Amino acid sequence: MGKLKIHPSLVTESAAKELTKLCPFGAIEYEEKENRLEINSACRMCRLCVKKGPAGVITYEEDQKTEEPGHALWRGVCVYVDHTGGEIHRVSYELLGKAKELAAVTGEPVYALLIGSGVTEAGRSLLRYGADRVYVYDREELSEFLVEPYAELFFRWIGEVHPSAVLVGATELGRALAPRVAARCKTGLTADCTALEMKENGELVQIRPAFGGNIMAQIVCPNRRPQFCTVRYKVFPEPTPGKEAVGELISLPVPEEALRSGVDVLSVTEKPKETDISEADVIVAVGRGAMSDAGLALAGELADALGGIVACTRPLAEGNRMDAKRQIGLSGRTVKPKFILCLGISGAVQFAAGMKGSDCIVAINKDKNAPIFDIAHFGIVGDVFEIVPLLLEKIREVRSHVS
Repeated sequence: MGKLKIHPSLVTESAAKELTKLCPFGAIEYEEKENRLEINSACRMCRLCVKKGPAGVITYEEDQKTEEPGHALWRGVCVYVDHTGGEIHRVSYELLGKAKELAAVTGEPVYALLIGSGVTEAGRSLLRYGADRVYVYDREELSEFLVEPYAELFFRWIGEVHPSAVLVGATELGRALAPRVAARCKTGLTADCTALEMKENGELVQIRPAFGGNIMAQIVCPNRRPQFCTVRYKVFPEPTPGKEAVGELISLPVPEEALRSGVDVLSVTEKPKETDISEADVIVAVGRGAMSDAGLALAGELADALGGIVACTRPLAEGNRMDAKRQIGLSGRTVKPKFILCLGISGAVQFAAGMKGSDCIVAINKDKNAPIFDIAHFGIVGDVFEIVPLLLEKIREVRSHVS
């Protein structure tokens, strides 16, 4: 990154007025009495003031890349293991598989960090998923997630082990914990990544959607360690566990001072279980072309007949036609079902990125040029309201013969 620099000796009233008029974001301000030119927070670094403004008044200067002393001491890819009641979230297994792939580029180890109560055996199982070392903080006081002690232990562990990169699942718990730890480490954090790559020099390329999913930003953190990111569930394949545990389990002491918290848990009430489209094996996804009451009713019938659930694209969630938790895409949930049937969905990149890893994609759309057909394994060109009733009839006919 660089910065814009104002050269006060070259600031004149005419130059300042030209610059304020030139900036499309209104980010340049001029104080006439003091002949002072300033750039405010509205600046988008378009550098139009440098390219088109009066020569030399504002210049763009690249930051000097200064590698921290001891940078080479940071080695290894760490996965923070998310769990509830000792049950490990599947995203942690996905991240271990990806961590092994990333670490292979630089020849570094894979670490797993587990914090909780009664989690040692769960930690031992992680050795079958590619972790070279599993570090466990296991103490009764850590049975419930409290962000202060968890963040303190996480931060202390980083200070002792010095991992080069840290991967955290983008769950509710991960999103609460990761920013706090990254801030303590005075390093950056890229949230909700959908892809990761490792350079040979150890830089982690963190890829995530930006500007409403219209571009995929590639973010690196060259000057600070560790490199922190949270990663969406279902974007990486879950590795197959090995038959035997390979690696080392390391139990760590929990200092009393690390348990301090301003929160006391008086009781825990379990949230009623909701249907999570990320976990579904069969999905009937509804788009703008089938968002009428009749279309949603047909989708519901089809989902029931197939033993699946109904999901939607962004227009339906924004139009309050369906719950936002049922939305598939970069601004919704990432899914990877065994079978997904897309009804009246054009296939915008934001939606496609959230479901293209599905095992079998079938699309029905009137437009033969719809982008959804580029990723679908099977496509039907036609009216959803004509084709779906025929599918329902055929499914029921097959089921009656089977029963």
